[in-house]
Amino acid sequence: MKLKNKILLLIDCIVNLLLGILLILFPIGVIDFLGLPQTNTNFYPSILGAVIFGIGLALLFELAGHAKRFRGLGLGGAILINIVGSLVLFFG
Repeated sequence: MKLKNKILLLIDCIVNLLLGILLILFPIGVIDFLGLPQTNTNFYPSILGAVIFGIGLALLFELAGHAKRFRGLGLGGAILINIVGSLVLFFG
C-alpha cells in the first residue's frame, strides 16, 4: 500500500474513532454541536456512534493487517461493526 493511502486511511480511522466515542459517551452534546435533529432518547445517536466507531476499528484493522493479508474492510470489518453495535445496545 502506498504511503499516501496509509496516511489517508489513518486520518479517516482517527476521525471515525473519535466521532464514534463522542457519540457513544455524549450523544446529546454531539447532536447539538453537529446540528442533527433532536431525539427523545439517546438510542439512535448511540447506535450511530457504535457504527462509526466500528467502521473506525475496521479501518484500523485494514491499515494494520494489510501486510498479513487481513482485510478489515471485508467480512471481518462487517463482523467487527456488528459486534461494536451489539455491545453498545447491550451496555447502553
